[in-house]
Amino acid sequence: MKLFDAHCDTIGKIVETGADFIGDAETAAGAGEDGALAYHPGGKGLHVTLPGLRAAGVCAQVFASWAWTERYKGREFETAMTKVEAVRRLCDNHPNDLFFALTGAQIAAACETGDPKAPIAAVASLEGADALMGDIDNVALFYEEGVRLLTIAWHDSPFCGSTYGDGSGLTSLGTQLVEACEDAGILVDLSHASDQAFFDVCRVAKRPFIASHSNCRSLCPSPRNLTDDMIREIAKRGGVVGITLAPGFLSADYYQQTKAISEEFWRSVREDGVTVDEAGKTSAEAEALVPRPPLDLIVQHVRHALKVGGEDVVALGGDLDGVDALPDGFAGVQDYPRVIELLATAGLTEAQIEKICYRNLARVFRETVV
Repeated sequence: MKLFDAHCDTIGKIVETGADFIGDAETAAGAGEDGALAYHPGGKGLHVTLPGLRAAGVCAQVFASWAWTERYKGREFETAMTKVEAVRRLCDNHPNDLFFALTGAQIAAACETGDPKAPIAAVASLEGADALMGDIDNVALFYEEGVRLLTIAWHDSPFCGSTYGDGSGLTSLGTQLVEACEDAGILVDLSHASDQAFFDVCRVAKRPFIASHSNCRSLCPSPRNLTDDMIREIAKRGGVVGITLAPGFLSADYYQQTKAISEEFWRSVREDGVTVDEAGKTSAEAEALVPRPPLDLIVQHVRHALKVGGEDVVALGGDLDGVDALPDGFAGVQDYPRVIELLATAGLTEAQIEKICYRNLARVFRETVV
């Protein structure tokens, strides 16, 4: 079974820590048995490696370039550009295994080929619009560099107002951003957006959009997850929801146990002047003590999304290398076949699993990225 994953933070670790992308798939995660990694961009271990991608049968992978203002103030544009260029460089360095995808047709073709040795489509994205430095014209510059997906917010920004659950909605600049992305042929991603911003985008968007790494709020109350109404809106517009492996979005119990850790992270950064990396290290150490949820919880989220939005709305967006821990039984991208086995055991048909694993996301890219 082929796989198309809508979101990983791997390129940040490669750029900032020299993480080994070609290391062994089974050991590169390097986190020890507890599965905890240092906070993104974290330590040198990776969830996503080239051997892991090959072992899992991945046909396309979105590599997110994250340049949050709180961490890169004044360097957001340059940081994001460096990371996007690094995605292209990975492809140049491994031409038999990766190619830098620029059109939806190229991405879809990579997933439709019958050749298991065909190069994997590497898709560059921006996670958060901070890198635009408040200037809509920079959308065109990132498009020229190869960005084909844009997550409009990672945290509060001039575009999205505020993020997660309650909060202000899309700003006038945010409206322009959505329009600019659609005009350029960049797929809009609403993971991280506030509830109000989500529905503001619904009033603006004319093309399908996605939530690249979000789960079902009905099953896990994290405000980063999607309500049933949101899932229905995405489905109605022909988009997809990338079901994620982030434990705090999979498990209600894990979310409740780590909520205070997350709140302390944000408080220490905002009020105590602690750096993002220092706060993240403390957060990762605390989260490592929380028992990881079982991997089979992903099946519950997939089935709920299918029930609410239909089989054309569900995809995968692991958030690998962007989380401090993974579910029990999943150490890295090489373990995606375990998810496929769980879906089959749960009674999903082969056609449904194919849609979830790659066909739905490939379709959206084909329709929006031209």
